Amino acid sequence: MDKNSIIGFVLIAAIFIGFTFFQTKQARKRAELQAQLDSVALVESMERQLAEAEQVVALTDSAASPQAAPAAIYKDSLLESASHAGEQIITLENSKLKIQFTTRGAMPYAVQVKDYKNYDSTDLYIFKPGGAEYSLSLYAGEAIRTRDFNFQVAECSDSTLVMRLPFAGGGYIEQKYTLRADSYQVDNLLSFVEMGNVIPRNVTMFDLDFNVTLPRMEKGYKNESQYSKLDYYFTGEKKPSEIGRGRNGSRRIDSKLSWFAFQQQFFSAIMRAPGEFASGELALSFFPQEDPDRNLMHCSAQMRADLPAGGNGSIPFEFYFGPNHFKTLKAIGNKYEKIIPLGGWLVGWFTRYAIIPMFDFFNRFISSFGLIILLMTLVIKTVVFPLTYKSYASSAKMSALKPELDKLNEKFPHTDNQQEMMKKQQATMELYKRAGVSPMGGCLPTLLTFPILWAMFRFFPASIELRQQPFLWCQDLSAYDAIVDFGHRVPLIGDHISLFALLMAITMWLYSKMTMSAQPGGNDPNAASMRFMTLWMMPIMMFFICNSLSAALSYYYLLSQLIAIVQTWLIRRSIDKDAILAKVRASMGKPLPKSKWQQRLEEAQKLQEQQMRNQKRK
Repeated sequence: MDKNSIIGFVLIAAIFIGFTFFQTKQARKRAELQAQLDSVALVESMERQLAEAEQVVALTDSAASPQAAPAAIYKDSLLESASHAGEQIITLENSKLKIQFTTRGAMPYAVQVKDYKNYDSTDLYIFKPGGAEYSLSLYAGEAIRTRDFNFQVAECSDSTLVMRLPFAGGGYIEQKYTLRADSYQVDNLLSFVEMGNVIPRNVTMFDLDFNVTLPRMEKGYKNESQYSKLDYYFTGEKKPSEIGRGRNGSRRIDSKLSWFAFQQQFFSAIMRAPGEFASGELALSFFPQEDPDRNLMHCSAQMRADLPAGGNGSIPFEFYFGPNHFKTLKAIGNKYEKIIPLGGWLVGWFTRYAIIPMFDFFNRFISSFGLIILLMTLVIKTVVFPLTYKSYASSAKMSALKPELDKLNEKFPHTDNQQEMMKKQQATMELYKRAGVSPMGGCLPTLLTFPILWAMFRFFPASIELRQQPFLWCQDLSAYDAIVDFGHRVPLIGDHISLFALLMAITMWLYSKMTMSAQPGGNDPNAASMRFMTLWMMPIMMFFICNSLSAALSYYYLLSQLIAIVQTWLIRRSIDKDAILAKVRASMGKPLPKSKWQQRLEEAQKLQEQQMRNQKRK
C-alpha cells in the first residue's frame, strides 16, 4: 500500500468519525428538544385534566344528594386528602418584616414592612392577606397545582418554615422559607425528594406562577402609578428592562431570566432564581383610581424552570420584600438598585456620583429635608456659576444695547421685506460684535443646567428618604402639597392645586419677564411668538406638569429660579451700560474684523440678493 492510499484511508476514517460525532450530538439535541416538547404537552394536558375534573365535580355536586360523599378528584389518595385538609396561617417575623404563610399552596399569604407606614398611617403591606399566589404546576402522574393542596408543616421556628406535600407513590415536594435576620430578604428552597417514581422521566420542566396585587400606599394616584412598573433582568446586562409606568403591559420572555421585580413607587417584591428561569411571561395591569379596595396594580409572572434530574434535588429562589432604597439594594447586589429610575447614562452618572453623595452628606448633620434641598440647590448653582457667568453677562450687555436695538427696529420696520430684514440682521450682528455680545449666550445657561434639572426630575420623586417628610405647609415632600382640594377632578389640573407648583410657575414667569426685558421689542411676528411661548406657555405648562408630582421637585425648581433671578440682577448691576453704549458708538464707522461665520453669512446674503435681482429682471 503506497503513501497516498494510507493518507486516503486516514482521511476517510477522520471524516467518518467526525460525521458520527456530529450525528450523535444532533441526536442528543433532538432528544432534549423532544423532552421539552413532551414536558410542555404534559403541562397543557394537566391543565385540561384539571378543568375537566372541576367540571365533573361541579356536575356531581349538583346531581348528588346532600348526604352523598363527594367524588374524588385526584388519583393519588394523599393528594386527595391534602386537597380537603384545613388551612393554617403561620407567621415569620424579624425587625423589618412580618410575613404570613399559608399551608394552602405553601406560599406567602401577606407581607408587612414594619418600619414604614402608608400615607394614612396604616400598616404598609407589599401585599395584603390573600393578595398573592405562589404556585407550581407540573405533571406527577396526573396534573397538579400546588395551590390546590394543603401542605404539612414539617418544621417551624422563628426564622424558618418547612412545608411538605407527600405523594402515595413515594416522595414529596418541599417548600422551605428562611427569613434572614434584620433583613428584607427571604430564601426559598424548593425541593423534590424521591419523586422519581411519581414524575415521568420525560417531564423535565415545571411552571411557577407568582401573582401579586399591590395596594396603594401613597397620597397621589397619578404620581404613584407613574413611578410603578415591572422590571426584569437578564444576566450580563447593564440594567434591567421594564414595562409599565402607569400603563398596562405584558412581555413574553423566550430566554433565560435572572430576576423580576414588581415595583411600586417606593417598595418592591423581587424574585430571583440563582440558576435562572428558563423562560416566562410577565404582565401588569393598573386598577382605576376609583378602585374601592384602593389597589394599585396586579402583577403576574408565569415562569418555567428545569426540574432536577431524576425527580430528586433542590432549586433555590430568593425574595426581596422592601423599600427601593438605593444603598440597601446596591448592598444586596444583582443590580437590584438599577430599578430606581435615575435617568440615562449621563443623568444617571451625575445622580449616582454627585446628587446622592451630596444628599447623604447633608443628611448626616441636618434633619430637615427642605433645608437639605436648599443647600443642595445653592451648591449646584455655585458650582455651575463660573460656566454660566459669561452667559448672564452677555444677557446683561444685551440689556444695555436695547436703545440701539430699538433704533434698528425703527430703521427697518417692514418685516415682510426679506431684503430689509436681512440688512437688519446684519446690522444687529455688527452691533453685537462691537459690544462683545454673543447672540446665543442666553441659551447657554439652559443647556448647561438641563442635565442637572433632569437629574433632579428623576431623583426627587424616586427618593424614598423624602417620603412622608414634612416641610413648611407640605406634609409629604414625595407627594404634592395641596392648598386647594376641589373634591372632584378638573381637566388638566386634577383635583387640587399645589402651592409649590404654583409658586414655581410664578417665579418662572418673573424670570422670563426679566430676561425678556433685555431683548428689543421689534415687530417680528416670529420673535413675538417666541416671547409668548417663553413668558406664558412654559410657566403654565410646567405648573400642569408639576401640580401632581413631588413637592420636593417643585420646591427645587422654585429655588433654582429664585437664585437665577438674584444672580442675573447682581450681574446686571455690575455692568456699566453707559460704558458699553459709549464703546459701541465710538466704534461706529470703523471696520471690524470678520469671522469666517460672518463671511459665509455675508456671502449667502449677497447670493440671495443676486437671485432676487435676477427674478425681478425675469
